[in-house]
Amino acid sequence: MRKKETTYLFIFTLIVALTIASTALAQSTVREALRDRVKKLSSIPNPVVDGAPIAAAPLISALCERRGYEPAWTDPEMVRELLDQVLRVVDHGLSPDDFHARQLAARLSPGRRASDPGFAADSEILCTDALARLAVTLRFGKLDPADYDPAWNFSRKIAEKDPVEVFNQVLETGNVAKALATAGPQNEIYRWFQTALAKYRSILAKGGWPTVAAGPVLKVGSNGPRVATLRERLRATGDLSGPAPVDRALFDEGLDNAAKNFQMRHGIDADGKVGPRSIEALNVPVEDRIDQIRANLERMRWVFRDLPDDYLIVDIAGFHVYLIEEGRQIWSTRVQVGKPYHATPVFRDTVRYLDFNPTWTIPPGILRKETLPAIRRDPDYLRRNNMSVVTMAGKVVDPSTIDWPATASKGFSYMIRQEPGPWNALGRVKFMFPNKHMVYLHDTPSKGLFTRSERAFSHGCIRTQNPFDLAGLLLDDQGWDRARIDRVVASKKNTRVNLEKPLPVMLLYWTAEANQKGTVFFRKDLYDRDAQIIEGLDEPFLVKPPKGAREALEGP
Repeated sequence: MRKKETTYLFIFTLIVALTIASTALAQSTVREALRDRVKKLSSIPNPVVDGAPIAAAPLISALCERRGYEPAWTDPEMVRELLDQVLRVVDHGLSPDDFHARQLAARLSPGRRASDPGFAADSEILCTDALARLAVTLRFGKLDPADYDPAWNFSRKIAEKDPVEVFNQVLETGNVAKALATAGPQNEIYRWFQTALAKYRSILAKGGWPTVAAGPVLKVGSNGPRVATLRERLRATGDLSGPAPVDRALFDEGLDNAAKNFQMRHGIDADGKVGPRSIEALNVPVEDRIDQIRANLERMRWVFRDLPDDYLIVDIAGFHVYLIEEGRQIWSTRVQVGKPYHATPVFRDTVRYLDFNPTWTIPPGILRKETLPAIRRDPDYLRRNNMSVVTMAGKVVDPSTIDWPATASKGFSYMIRQEPGPWNALGRVKFMFPNKHMVYLHDTPSKGLFTRSERAFSHGCIRTQNPFDLAGLLLDDQGWDRARIDRVVASKKNTRVNLEKPLPVMLLYWTAEANQKGTVFFRKDLYDRDAQIIEGLDEPFLVKPPKGAREALEGP
């Protein structure tokens, strides 16, 4: 080998060696900086990096220790992919600011101190915290539902996996998008809501819709500028389509159909007459409708995970019950739910048996506030309502032996039971999922109320419009047909039928609904619950993680 070539080879080898040594030194320096940063992170109550509160400090500490403080976010493309996922949270009704969008973008800005070990260590912490926030929020929601409903009992337990190992695998593969693809609800209803959110944001971008002035009821034949405004308003949301008529100020048949469609979508009697209730709904700003969709997307994140194939959903604010089989809705009917001061609770349970020709033991609150005063006013009340006085052991007591006026001051040591019959408050069948709220689905003699658009009439239970159809569906696999059900009901004997396959039931509160056709339905916020959720979504990210997701953020 020539001397010159030997010299070049020596120089090249030296450069490579120096580069490797330099890289190793740089990585070693970053590891030291990261170790110091994480140690400091764990020693203070509310750690902040580059102005961003760190929510997942325990997880970051455990993860870095497992990795020997080897940096993971060294590839700018991996950081860019993370930022892209952060920006996409708007599709879920969330804010990128909750996931360090500004700080991540700064990491990708040219000229930043990428070679500074401290800067690199901070980047590791910020990126990992953003990833943890994303994974937990998409899976469990940003807010803890137990803070918004005292009856909440849905499980928020993380899967039985080592969260540190799960996150480490993501960092090892570097495929952030794939890891987050299944973090959110894998449910077509959720995707329909995301489409609805995009639709209403598009309406906002185009300027929203006009306000219809108050005034006399608008209906077919009405004429004037209010009609022209109504026409523009209904066209904005797609309730009215087709070419504009010659006289835009005339309330014609086309506008009548559009008004009925709008009323149907907003839980208003669809008669085409645009009065105060319809105008109130028409004039809700598009920004508020967007927030309403966001609130319901959050509610779905609370429940739409780890679902069984078959279950019942009671949509309280929507006044409907749905039967889901193999993930698809196969049946639904109208329901009546609790009045605002007897709100139907939100919780999850399991339907275990059906009770045909049920008795109804009057709950203590109703007994004290309604039934006993009625008996004191009307001695014939018990007979007319087919009710019996019973002991706590179930023994029937002669009501004539009781000093009813004295019950107002001395109390009442018995129970009142309504016997089976067509006028029993529970009707002729109830679907039992024993719970502390004493709430269940049942038949009702008050069938005329199902024609109302808003159906909040009960003391909390769910009155069901077509209960025998549901009974037939639930008992079909057990050899029951409608004829057999009818024979049992006709016997007037109390009959319990256990379900061989108990069915999960979820009582939920949704003030919006969307379908696969892109139609969006808005409901009255019956129990005034949306505002709290919207406020929570707009507040900064909670540094304390939701209880159910605490394992994911704190590590093993």
